Amino acid sequence: MSLELEQYDDGGDGGGVPSGPSRLVRTLGIAGFIIALFVLAYGGVQWLADSVSGVIASNDTVVEAGISVTLEIAPGESASQIARELDDAGVVASGAEFERAVREARASSRLQAGTYNLKTGMEPDAVLAVLLEGPVGGDVYRLTVIEGLTVGQMLDSLSRQTGFTFEEFTEPLLDGTVTSELLPGEPQELRDWEGLLFPDTYEFSDQATAVDVLTRLAATAEERVGAIDWTALEARGLTPYDGIIIASLIEEEVAVEEDRPLVASVIFNRLDAGMKMQLDVTIVYALGGLPEGGLSFDDLEVNSPYNTYLFDGLPPTPIAGVRVSSLRAAAEPAVTGYLFFITTDESGKMTFTETFDEFLQIQEGLAEGGS
Repeated sequence: MSLELEQYDDGGDGGGVPSGPSRLVRTLGIAGFIIALFVLAYGGVQWLADSVSGVIASNDTVVEAGISVTLEIAPGESASQIARELDDAGVVASGAEFERAVREARASSRLQAGTYNLKTGMEPDAVLAVLLEGPVGGDVYRLTVIEGLTVGQMLDSLSRQTGFTFEEFTEPLLDGTVTSELLPGEPQELRDWEGLLFPDTYEFSDQATAVDVLTRLAATAEERVGAIDWTALEARGLTPYDGIIIASLIEEEVAVEEDRPLVASVIFNRLDAGMKMQLDVTIVYALGGLPEGGLSFDDLEVNSPYNTYLFDGLPPTPIAGVRVSSLRAAAEPAVTGYLFFITTDESGKMTFTETFDEFLQIQEGLAEGGS
């Protein structure tokens, strides 16, 4: 609102506003009106501020620390869902800080389901430690998935350990119920999930479903792969998914931990040289397992995209579940000139060579020593 004051002539005759006391009274009246407007406006702003302050305060209720809280964490709940429940119950002052603690510990897939007796006002790190340890007592069971299994073998193992059927594990992986950000596309067959369910030891509530189990394994794989620095691999024009494929080849070839980065160097050196991978473990995968009596020369002719004796480059998918050290080796291979390797003792230790002639000499020496 604006007030326009007319300009009045002090002199002049009857056409103007009277001078003297009458004019003063009028002027004071206008001034009083303006002051009243300011008072009303200020009061309105103060009322609005008090109202907003009241709303904010109502959503920031101070909870007394040390009050016992029983909280049920359901199987399959995400870290963000758990953070909201902890915040709502007053167990932590900030759900966002709890989520940050989970991210920094890379622990989102290791939070245990169950019933917890907590207290209000706990530190996020303290709550995280409790949820990683798992509930005291209760109906919780453990299952272990070992490295080096194909996805089919993995689901067989899960079925034996949980009582769910193979089909109850297969269907959610293929109908979109369980998914993974690591999948390069929509899964059409079970082998599309190779390498994307992480081998580890897990704890589950006895109320957990087959979907809960698969979701946890898939989320753990996402977490472990996401924690790897793939910069050097991507600089070669490869993707983290290619890194998982390479890690699976390492997983299947290597028995001794220190050989992992060396086998990785051979794989990358062969790729750089335009050589075929020629890895027996891919033939075994293509055949569905190692034939009785071992591989034959005929087996090397099997018509499969996994036959790295016939086809260039990497196989189309990983061939097994991998451990973290295989992922690290794929991301950070040793710098060598090696192109060949051969197992040279009972522990599985390998010897590496730069030339095929050296490889053949070692192979012949092993044959003679065994005769």
